[in-house]
Amino acid sequence: MRFPAELQELQPQPGPSPWDARFSDSARCMVPSEVRSLFSAAASPGIVSLAGGMPDVGALPMDTMASILADVVRENGTTALQYGTAQGDPGLRRRICEVMALEGITARPDDVMVTVGSQQALDLVARVLLDPGDTVVAEGPTYVTALGTFAAARARVVQIGMDRAGTVPEELAAEFARLAAEGRPAKLFYTVPTFQNPTGIRLAAGRRQQILDVCRAADVLVVEDNPYGLLHYDGTPSRALCADAPDRVVYLGSFSKTLAPGLRVGWVHAPTELTRKLVLAAESAMLSHSALTQLTVDRYLRTEPWQERLGTFRTRYRDRRDAMLRALTAYMPAGTSWTIPDGGFFIWVTLPDGTDSRELLPRALAAGVAFVPGTAFHADGRGARHARLSFSYPSPADVDEGIRRLASVLGEQP
Repeated sequence: MRFPAELQELQPQPGPSPWDARFSDSARCMVPSEVRSLFSAAASPGIVSLAGGMPDVGALPMDTMASILADVVRENGTTALQYGTAQGDPGLRRRICEVMALEGITARPDDVMVTVGSQQALDLVARVLLDPGDTVVAEGPTYVTALGTFAAARARVVQIGMDRAGTVPEELAAEFARLAAEGRPAKLFYTVPTFQNPTGIRLAAGRRQQILDVCRAADVLVVEDNPYGLLHYDGTPSRALCADAPDRVVYLGSFSKTLAPGLRVGWVHAPTELTRKLVLAAESAMLSHSALTQLTVDRYLRTEPWQERLGTFRTRYRDRRDAMLRALTAYMPAGTSWTIPDGGFFIWVTLPDGTDSRELLPRALAAGVAFVPGTAFHADGRGARHARLSFSYPSPADVDEGIRRLASVLGEQP
């Protein structure tokens, strides 16, 4: 089946390239992200995109954001427009510690480094901690760009399945034991424990300490990627893994989902010695971060009712989640099931038996709806019967229409 032109880069390209001999081993391991490759197709007129996990930045008060930027330049222009430090603005790092405290983390600003989104934090962690051939254990499925990051580091990724309560501690312990017996013990456990990308699952509270105990017993460092933790729809935030094992957990955070991705401000919180190495790695990669965007986020956190505004975001996303759940129930054919997230941006759909989501995608695009095939979230090509649907960006009406179109395509299958 032929893919649309926008998706051709996802397909194996025939023939050798004269550049092949020039690329480093790490570059040869780099592969395009199926999510990023979908963006141009999903942005075409008439397409309802349930693909990218984009926040609803239209909910931000744009006049207020414009005033904050203007005030930063007017009052701190000589700092905001100058080189900064690789570790990040001290004031913002203090503010980040206050944000993390909402999830139970007691942090010092010296153990926080500001990054260009949490993706850069993950890349730097991989550069500092992984050697070629090292083994990373991750959830299956997991965040697609993390797979690309570990591939570029020439690490081996082993994925373990989840149930509706997240990672199963006993299965994680068994996998660690198996890898150790094979002589290639796990070096990192990468997890998105709260409103996971792509499933939307939240790791059960009763399992969190068990996971930490399993990792400590196996001497495996945890990388906790947590961009969605404050986007809970009911109750209070989950307690971060880092809160109970700050010496064993590297915590990645981001303002991309709770403020605006265009500011490109995230962070990493890590034990002191690791933070020092991460700062050195950041210096070699980009010298210093944007002081302008850091001071903008700092001022927003200092002067705006940001926690109240988060409540507004949660309400909007909950309404869109509910619209998607209603549409899935109303339109999807027999044999389809899905997760019911209580936060975040995503629903993970299991399609009827015999359906291949990657083969379904071109027909879905032709019908005017985009999604991400489940294979994108596995290192070994599994996940063909699954799809990730994002409800964060389209309006509730568009969510309903998108699911109706997808269900119609599923109904046309032989």
